[in-house]
Amino acid sequence: MTQDRPTGDDLVEMLAALANPLRLRIVAKLANGRDYVSRLAREIGISRPLLHMHLQRLEAAGLIVGSFELSEDGKAMKYYELTDFDVRLTPTTLAEAAETLTIVDLPKGPARKERS
Repeated sequence: MTQDRPTGDDLVEMLAALANPLRLRIVAKLANGRDYVSRLAREIGISRPLLHMHLQRLEAAGLIVGSFELSEDGKAMKYYELTDFDVRLTPTTLAEAAETLTIVDLPKGPARKERS
């Protein structure tokens, strides 16, 4: 995701992926370099299945990529790393992205209470 101006759909996907505290923590950990699933799960303090769910969402948004490697003892280990993304949110960027939206509306979930 190295393009200067993401499409509206890309921007919605990226922001939705980053709108979760656990996924934000995953991105923060990977900012220090690539890592494998078991270590990430331990460092963040969540189960591997839950981590996989979040990693899939980040990967679908184009923020991370995963690759398999063999360890010295022959085990397949999946490593993840950040992609080279750079998104700057300005009123102009948002207006340009909005013009390219093809997504009509996101599915509605439970309403969140507004903070006072």
